[in-house]
Amino acid sequence: MSNETQQPEPQEPSVLDYVKSLFRFGGERIQLEEQSAAVDEGQSALGEKSEEAQLPIANYQSIPFPWRSLLALFLALIGQNTFEPPSTASPLGIAFYLAAFALLGWAIQRGEWNLPSPLRSSPTGRWNGGEGTDPLTYRRLALLFSIPLGFAAFVLFKGNLFTATNLIVWLTAVALFVFAFWVKQPRTLTPLRFNSWTLLLIAVTALIFFFRFYQTSSVPPEPFSDHAEKILDVYDVSQGQTRIFFPRNTGREAFQMYWTLLVAKLFGTGLSFLSLKLGTAILGFLTLPFVYLLGKEIGGARVGLFAFILTGIGYWPNVISRVGLRFPLYPLFAAATLLFLIRGLQTRSRNDFLLAGLFLGLGLHGYSPMRIVPFVVVAAFVLYWLHPQSKGARKDLPIWLTLLAFTSLFVFLPLLRYWTEHPAEFGFRAFSRLSGTEQPLPGPAYEIFFSNVWNALKMFNLDDGEIWVHSVTHRPALDVVSAALFALGVILVLVRYLRRRHWLDLFLLLSIPMLQLPSSLSLAFPAENPALNRAGAAYIPAFILGAMALDGLVTGFGVEKKRRVFAGIVAGILLAVSAYQNYDLVFNQYYNSFRQGSWNTSDMGQVIKEFERNYGRTDTVWIVPYPHWVDTRLPAVWAGIPNRDMAMWRENLPSTLAVTGPKLFMVRANVEAAEFNDTETLNVLKALYPNGQLRLFDSDVPGHDFWIYFVPEN
Repeated sequence: MSNETQQPEPQEPSVLDYVKSLFRFGGERIQLEEQSAAVDEGQSALGEKSEEAQLPIANYQSIPFPWRSLLALFLALIGQNTFEPPSTASPLGIAFYLAAFALLGWAIQRGEWNLPSPLRSSPTGRWNGGEGTDPLTYRRLALLFSIPLGFAAFVLFKGNLFTATNLIVWLTAVALFVFAFWVKQPRTLTPLRFNSWTLLLIAVTALIFFFRFYQTSSVPPEPFSDHAEKILDVYDVSQGQTRIFFPRNTGREAFQMYWTLLVAKLFGTGLSFLSLKLGTAILGFLTLPFVYLLGKEIGGARVGLFAFILTGIGYWPNVISRVGLRFPLYPLFAAATLLFLIRGLQTRSRNDFLLAGLFLGLGLHGYSPMRIVPFVVVAAFVLYWLHPQSKGARKDLPIWLTLLAFTSLFVFLPLLRYWTEHPAEFGFRAFSRLSGTEQPLPGPAYEIFFSNVWNALKMFNLDDGEIWVHSVTHRPALDVVSAALFALGVILVLVRYLRRRHWLDLFLLLSIPMLQLPSSLSLAFPAENPALNRAGAAYIPAFILGAMALDGLVTGFGVEKKRRVFAGIVAGILLAVSAYQNYDLVFNQYYNSFRQGSWNTSDMGQVIKEFERNYGRTDTVWIVPYPHWVDTRLPAVWAGIPNRDMAMWRENLPSTLAVTGPKLFMVRANVEAAEFNDTETLNVLKALYPNGQLRLFDSDVPGHDFWIYFVPEN
């Protein structure tokens, strides 16, 4: 027998030990075996190929079956499902999520479910043979011309009008400024390859195209007052009133008005509700390539693909793109700005900062929530500067930020001029929500703000608010699969940040509440928060986090063929379930709730068209207004008369006696609720026109009937 003292076998660290080590509560940090390195895309579970090489492949033959990861996902899905209506705050769901997070921690400890290191953890830059420093070169003549032209454009943008002269001067100034700082780089031609990855992208794009454009004419079915305002603005443009800022309805930026007129001309849809919806649906679809490229920049092509799918089929991006208002302009230009901003910081490419500035400036002409993105840009620069990944580039950061800012400023010049001339009108919409200018704050500002931030953060998994025009109210903003992946993705990225201290992980997490601020800052109207439209750009990092979680799960299966097939089946089932639920949310639940909440102005439009076919005129058709009923401009839009308000107030009905010819009046009716039946107007009409004929338009939506009072020609 040996006299040596037998040493106890080393104990495997527990999950608690590992978490403590992450926060450095004592002792050295526990190092886990790196089994989660990114799989080369040619070896992925989905079998895709890519030109970009990723990190080396670890020895996956020794990886155990990731049952902890699957169980964590399963528990998260169960927990998330309990938050579906009618229950949106189930304690049981929270318990399931806590169990899922515990298992996720165990899976991370065992190396089953980890995210790879960021693709560009140590950028080398593109300058001076890859030394990572900006050459600080510029074209002096182009810069010298751009500055006075910019000042000239600012002066010429007077009177809140675009003209041929100021447009030419402005666009020339923008082009010269960008050209002055654009760095010419060697062209690298990448050969086009048609392979399985290409086929997969085509199939996915077709699926997303279906989700984004299926039933565009009927989902949502009816317009409301904001659409009437937009169509009047577009009509003004068609009549030569080329405004920079449209003051109607508390003020709107110009992009959608010109875009809608272009869509109406290209597709022959006229100044109609369909033109508005088709235009915004296209804008929502154009957001998706930027989401794909952003996901690819952050986590590789497979992350980009998963983000592309989740965003493309998601109910949240779908409904805000279908409403026909400016809502999708916020995520569109935010996604483009974030793509080139992050790529610029990762690769230290000056050209990317110029592109980020262009898209930032354009976005400021789109939808007012975009005004928060400059602060997000500054936050990205600060976080990058504070982290070791910025080593060797810190002296260039002020230059890049200045270039980005001035590029966006050049693009913003028309609105800047309007802002200086009409500061109150330019900021009214935002300040009416932020301050007590329209109504007093319902409590202390800081209490409302923190409550709003918390409610906004809960929107992904619990409650998306009460605004029915762009949401299925009081349900999670994400479907069950996307919400569960998002929650797990937040934990995974947080753990990776604690291990790697990479600026991009922290930025992804912080960008979500920052991009929600246009909704969270609704201090005067806290009931308007959360709002899917004002927080629209927050879905970009949310879906990317979910895609990263799904990618990490797939990676955890390894590269052995049977496991790759199984991983592909798991991912396919998850995405199929997500698609099924999102289809139901958009084309059934949202459609039905919208029909009930909106008024059937299309039916009134058909009545007007029928009258015109029979009598060749519409000037003797009127709608008698009633509180909280139809916007009397919208039936005229359906009838192809975009610039007419058909209102005839009850007290003015006697004036119609002087008008000759057949007449038709539409009056509020509700046979089920007498208090909403406008009997007073009917009595006036019967007294004025005893020979009139009364009939009820019986709507298939309860409470949406209306009276038709026809007066034949004498």
